[in-house]
Amino acid sequence: MPLHIGIDIRRLRDFGIGTYIRNLVRALGELDHENRYSLIAAEADPAELPALPPNFRCAVYSRSDSWLGLSYWLFLRGLSFDLFHVPLNVAPLLMPRPYLVTVHDMSRLLFENAPGLSNSVRLFRYRRGLMRAARVLTVSNATRRDVESVLGIPSSHIRTIYNAPDPAFLDAAPPAIQRVMDRYQIEYPFLLYAGNIRPQKNIPRLVEAFAVVRGDLVDHPQLSNLHLIIIGDEISHYPAVRQAVIKSRVEHQVRFLGFVPIETLRCLYQTAQAFVFPSLYEGFGLPPLEAMSCGAPVVASNVSALPEVIGDAAVIVNPENVFDIARGIRDILLDADLRRRVIAKGYAQARRFSWRDTASQVLETYREIADH
Repeated sequence: MPLHIGIDIRRLRDFGIGTYIRNLVRALGELDHENRYSLIAAEADPAELPALPPNFRCAVYSRSDSWLGLSYWLFLRGLSFDLFHVPLNVAPLLMPRPYLVTVHDMSRLLFENAPGLSNSVRLFRYRRGLMRAARVLTVSNATRRDVESVLGIPSSHIRTIYNAPDPAFLDAAPPAIQRVMDRYQIEYPFLLYAGNIRPQKNIPRLVEAFAVVRGDLVDHPQLSNLHLIIIGDEISHYPAVRQAVIKSRVEHQVRFLGFVPIETLRCLYQTAQAFVFPSLYEGFGLPPLEAMSCGAPVVASNVSALPEVIGDAAVIVNPENVFDIARGIRDILLDADLRRRVIAKGYAQARRFSWRDTASQVLETYREIADH
């Protein structure tokens, strides 16, 4: 008998979680024409959603609910789901059962947990939402270990299902590249970072390492005018990053472009001298895989989930050491043989991950829950 499955897609526009929601829903639409899906959206027919088959529909819930979730609970009860998928790290305290939760990372508990009542409430909310869930999905084994150790969720309650790069990054589009370069007035070799700029992303050290490399390459015939382009949040929210740029005296060589469309980001990946990702913590780490998909050689830290994601397809650095980050950047820029090997391995590594595989495993989990 077909199931009625609900999926919360209200954070469809988010940088990381939005990528997960968009691609999971698209892949489920390709795989599953039997079950009925209701996608809980903040607006009718979100433009970010792909074309979906008739067994998918949107239900609009535009209210900003409290952490208790009473109004949301009443709304979901009225839709009579067989099961509900919360792909947002944490579930409201009130949730109709059965439901499952996808945990993308534990950064809010590991990096933003100042002592006090608010942190105790946050910890309680995370743990209760996951303990009541029929299943917890984690996007890496590293995140699975964090969920087990920080929240005490039993291993038998958790299933790891990997993410994958957005298929849009697998499509080469050479004609668009020059148009993007002209639009952003990029006429120089550049390093690229894409992602959030929260403290655990380690952007101040990246800026400092870039300044060291620029000093080393001041007389290089092709790289003396090297720039650093950062794609992500508005810099105004992160004074430590601005201070690092000023202190390192690279104000004219570091550019912050904010968030850009996928087509633009793909062109930047394809033309970057290297993609540098010195993060201190990742629940999965999609940007390095996206860069690899586009042929960018990657320099990345070897922490949390990144070893699972990048394998041996990147130059590995210690993210807490500015000079080691600079060493990795210098190696990928100047060693032509290393560069070729890393690019070739990157292409192969990115293709190990597939949204079709992800959706197939998620669908299998839906059926397991329904059978119980």
